[in-house]
Amino acid sequence: MSTISVEAVQEVLDEIRPAIRADGGNVELLEITDDGIVKLEMVGACAGCPMATMTLRAGIERLLFERIPDIVGVEAFSGGQAVGDLGSF
Repeated sequence: MSTISVEAVQEVLDEIRPAIRADGGNVELLEITDDGIVKLEMVGACAGCPMATMTLRAGIERLLFERIPDIVGVEAFSGGQAVGDLGSF
């Protein structure tokens, strides 16, 4: 069972949301799996944006791993399709 709280993940996402929203996008938490995988949905302008992978790796993923060490991996989706190649550390 995962010890990662929805509140902790939302807090990190809320921290980075203003930058994402400034470009017309957003990120939503879909699920935290029992094995520590955080699943996100990229929406708005982020959906289909070629820079979405960079946003995930350099921003969202980095902050999540830094602030919540129990996270094993991050998976992101846009319109049901996987975004980028986000491996776990």
